Amino acid sequence: MAEIDKALPNSNLGVPTEEDIQNEIQTSVPETVDEASPDTITQNEDGSVDINLDPNAMDPNAGMDFGANLAEFLDDSILGAMGTQIYEDFVEYKSSRKDWEQAYVTGLDLLGFKYEQRTEPFQGASGATHPVLAEAVTQFQALAYKELLPAEGPVRTQILGNITPEKQQQADRVKEFMNYQMMDVMKEYEPEFDQMLFYLPLAGSTFKKVYYDSLLNRAVSQFIPADDLVVPYTATSLEDADSIIHVIRMSKNDLRKQQVNGFYRDIELEPGDDLRNDIRDKQRQLEGTTATNYQELFTLFECHTYLDLEGFEDKDASGEPTGIKLPYIVTIEEASRQVLSVRRNWEQADVKKAKIPYLNKVS
Repeated sequence: MAEIDKALPNSNLGVPTEEDIQNEIQTSVPETVDEASPDTITQNEDGSVDINLDPNAMDPNAGMDFGANLAEFLDDSILGAMGTQIYEDFVEYKSSRKDWEQAYVTGLDLLGFKYEQRTEPFQGASGATHPVLAEAVTQFQALAYKELLPAEGPVRTQILGNITPEKQQQADRVKEFMNYQMMDVMKEYEPEFDQMLFYLPLAGSTFKKVYYDSLLNRAVSQFIPADDLVVPYTATSLEDADSIIHVIRMSKNDLRKQQVNGFYRDIELEPGDDLRNDIRDKQRQLEGTTATNYQELFTLFECHTYLDLEGFEDKDASGEPTGIKLPYIVTIEEASRQVLSVRRNWEQADVKKAKIPYLNKVS
C-alpha cells in the first residue's frame, strides 16, 4: 500500500517574521481603512491592530448642511408617497371647513361694494345693500391701523428691572433699528398689514408669515388670508396642529429662480389649472377685477408637519431610532404632486428639536 503524503504544499511553516505580520495586516484591512488617519489605527504588541472609527464617519448625514434640501437625498418612492399624502390631507382639511367658506362668501356679498341687477323677487328689484357691515369693517381697520402703526413706528420697548441710562439708551437703539427694518427695509410690511386689518374682522382670523427670503436677502413679513391656510379639523390652534398647509401661488419665473437658487428641486414642471377658490373669486369681484390666463401660475402646498424620515430618524444616546416624528417643512406642486423641498424646521443647536413658528395667528 502506497504511503500517503499528508504534508501541505510548500509547508515551510516557520515562525512568522515582523515583516510577514505587517504584510498580513495590510492585506486583511479593507481599502476604506487605508484612507483612515493614523490616529484611528493602533498596533498592539502581538501584531494585531485596533481600528477606532469616528461614529460620524458611519453616519450618512455627516457633513451634510443642516439646512440642505433633503428631497435631493430621499428615494423617489418616499417622495412620491409623501406628495400624495400631503395632497390628500389638503383635500380632507379643506372639505372639513366647507361650511365656513360658504358663510364667508355670503358675508362678502353683504358688504355692498358691488351693485347687482336683480330679477328676484321681481325684475328690476333693488340690489342695494345697507353699508353697516362695510362701515364697521372700515372703522375697525382705521382705528387698528392708527394704534398698531403709529407715526414713530410699530415697535415699542419696555425695560424690565431697574432703569439705568445705559439700559434706556440700549432700548432706544433697539426700537429705532427695528422700526427702520420694518418700515423701510421690509417694503411689504405696511401695505400688507393694512390689507390684513381689512380682512381680519370679516374672516375672524388672519395670519402672518415671517421668514428670511434668500432671493431678497432680507426678512419678509407676509400677510396670509385665512382661506390660504388649511389646518386639520381637530386642531384648536397652530401650536397643536399636526399639519399646517400654506397655499402659495407662484409665477413660472419666480419658481424657476427658486430652483436655480437651490431652494427647490430642479425638476421639470408644467403649470396646471389654478386651484378653485370661491373666496378668492368673490374678493376679485369686490375689487372689480377678473381672473385671466395671461400668466402661468403654479400652486404650491407648503406643509409644516412632523415626519419620521428613513435615514434621518431621531436617535437616542445609544444611536437607536426613537420613533419620534420631527418637524419638517415639505413643499409640493399641486398639479403633479411632486415634492420640491423637504427641510428641517428646528434650530440646529436645539436638542429638543422644537418647531420654529414661522406662521402666526392674528385675531
